[in-house]
Amino acid sequence: MGKVPSFQPLARLLAENMPAIHSSELLALRSALLERYNGAVDAVLFYGSSLRSGDALEGVVDLYVVVDDYRNAYGKFLPAFFNRLLPPNVYYLEVGVDGNRVRAKYAILSMRDLEHGTSSRCFHSYLWGRFSQPCGLLYRRDSETGRRVQGALAQAIMTFLARVLPVLPERLDSAAIWQQGLAYSYRAELRAEKPRRAVHLYDSWQDHYRAVTDLAMEELPFTITREQGAAPLQYLVQIPRHIRALGHLGWWLRRFQGKLLSLLRLMKASFTFQGGIDYIAWKLERHSGVPIEVTPKMRRHPLLYSWGAVWRLYRRGVFR
Repeated sequence: MGKVPSFQPLARLLAENMPAIHSSELLALRSALLERYNGAVDAVLFYGSSLRSGDALEGVVDLYVVVDDYRNAYGKFLPAFFNRLLPPNVYYLEVGVDGNRVRAKYAILSMRDLEHGTSSRCFHSYLWGRFSQPCGLLYRRDSETGRRVQGALAQAIMTFLARVLPVLPERLDSAAIWQQGLAYSYRAELRAEKPRRAVHLYDSWQDHYRAVTDLAMEELPFTITREQGAAPLQYLVQIPRHIRALGHLGWWLRRFQGKLLSLLRLMKASFTFQGGIDYIAWKLERHSGVPIEVTPKMRRHPLLYSWGAVWRLYRRGVFR
């Protein structure tokens, strides 16, 4: 249990296999963001359903904009303060490309917060859970910045596996690791996705998950044996009982902490995200199938008039 994991082999694998991005829609979003944040952008990461489908015109593109400093990015105190207090801030962007409207939801995160949030020093799974999943690199300032981003993504995978393996069965394959592990991560937030969402994510990127899992297993501080005769490849993960007990306690605490943090982020997004209350309602309805009415009062004063609807939706199981 004293082994210190190395992220470099995994970072190199991610760099070699990162999806290529050439679409005019994504390049237009990149240009708009670089112009909007005036030299503060270190990197732009592309993830989510649009990355999986390859269609930037389907739904809303999910982006993370990594900046060198919040004050440098905004030029104002308040947005920089709230971004530093509870990262990230979330915004909306829309650009026209060849007669089409390309819509994006993007989050602002400093390089420092990216590296901290993907590390084992960060207790909650909000960032290392997200960035352990496949990402595309839409922009990097230079090669050194690219290496730091790849290192953070590799670190996220290592942190994720180190946190989920103690609460999973001793013998399992990569599918079980990621499907069950991502389900733990989802339950640590207020999310509308159904349990099969994690299954769909794994199925969409099977080769990726198998490759990163096999490489990461060599660096984890557990006793791990590959059962070569099994198909698919099985891992026997031996973890002391007290580490497993602490792992279960950690995820119980993350669920409690995560609900509160999710509510605070929703409150913040209602101010920063243009049409934020409508977007939140659309996303909840899309994943749950439950119609959600947004009243004019909720649009004007979301913090005053949305709590009744939030409680009713929570009780109906729209998000957990």
